[in-house]
Amino acid sequence: MSMTQRVNLENMRHGTELLKRGFAKMQEGGVIMDVVNAEEAQIAEDAGAVSVMALERVPADIRSSGGVARMSHPDMIKEIIETTSIPVMAKARIGHDEEARVLEALGADMIDESEVLTPADPFFHIAKNNFTVPFVCGCTNLGEAVRRVAEGAAMMRTKGEAGTGNVVSAVQHARLVANEIELAQSSGEEGRTEMVDVIMQGFQRVNRASSFNLDSNTTPFGTMEEVRAEVTSVLEDVARLGRIPVVTFSAGGISTPADAALMMKHGMDGIFVGSGIFKSSDPVQTAEAIVLATHHFEDPSVVAEASAMIGEPMPGLEIETLDVRLEERGW
Repeated sequence: MSMTQRVNLENMRHGTELLKRGFAKMQEGGVIMDVVNAEEAQIAEDAGAVSVMALERVPADIRSSGGVARMSHPDMIKEIIETTSIPVMAKARIGHDEEARVLEALGADMIDESEVLTPADPFFHIAKNNFTVPFVCGCTNLGEAVRRVAEGAAMMRTKGEAGTGNVVSAVQHARLVANEIELAQSSGEEGRTEMVDVIMQGFQRVNRASSFNLDSNTTPFGTMEEVRAEVTSVLEDVARLGRIPVVTFSAGGISTPADAALMMKHGMDGIFVGSGIFKSSDPVQTAEAIVLATHHFEDPSVVAEASAMIGEPMPGLEIETLDVRLEERGW
């Protein structure tokens, strides 16, 4: 994915899609920070964040606490909305339409259908075109990204492995997506049809789970034929544009200014960061430094300056030692 390949907002397929993707494009080139209270939201805003993500616990605490992770309490979300002047996003569980409807009613500016929370539906994600509020979703590969955009996501993020302070999964996902985009571009019509066949398998989870040779043709997003047509259209956009056809950020494990610069050099449009700031020794300085490095990722001297601003980064985790891999959630 190249930063020079911009998203064309003039030719969207759904009535509210121009507005949804237009909002996502406003975040381009910036940093979105996870916050758990109004004080942290103010730190993020003062540091230059383009948005905040309101949640009760940063991913590192969700990971260490275990149990079922759900949508944040409405009072906390409303407090952050009322005390910051930048857009406020909030997380809903994968497939949990009603959490998403609550967040939309609360006035969240964007909903993250997030693998950081415990999935609610083992078969399908939320039908995002049924909402006015835009959605951001995670992906580990191009097929996952195409499915989410076909479902109505206005923004994507590579998943990484949230709450680890380890950027390796974010790099893995960015490289895999970039190489699969090249495959879509170099494949002819027949080759892309085969790619669509593979992508469509992600909508067959109910059939595969049944003991009765189930062959259901319905999904929350329409019939299988309608979904295939949308998937084909999105993949054609990918081949034509040379990138995912919505604004695409990197997330998961970014904890230093150099990490942020690295992901921007991988062609990301911006950065999500949470635990990496508020689990560091100096959240204020770390927040400012990551914003600085993101804005000036092509200038090593500025990234070096940003790197010198921070104290101790958050302690990191080796991916191979994890009992739960959040990046594996999502279908």
